Amino acid sequence: MPVFEHHVFICTNERDATASRPSCLPRGSKKLKSAFKDAIKEAGLKHKVRANESGCLDQCEHGPVVVVYPDAVWYGGVHVNDVEEIVREHLVQGNPVKRLRLSESCINSEHCPHRP
Repeated sequence: MPVFEHHVFICTNERDATASRPSCLPRGSKKLKSAFKDAIKEAGLKHKVRANESGCLDQCEHGPVVVVYPDAVWYGGVHVNDVEEIVREHLVQGNPVKRLRLSESCINSEHCPHRP
């Protein structure tokens, strides 16, 4: 089996409703994995791209969150109707979807203005 060209990690973390930060699962991230798998297959990328569930990616305020490696492109607020665009534009054509990309200032930063 060939090495995957991309891995798509979809946060499916779930916190208690009383937690201080939100989580991705209640925002519909579970449906994203199925949508990505279907779109990847339809695009003929089944053996080149792997969609995986992930635990917390620590971008909770931007959920549902998806990250594409090895490109290190982080997407936030991703919904099922965004999946075909990400697959077509990013995974097929190599152009990350700008409107969904998280700001560099928020990734791996305690100073993200969206964090409590």
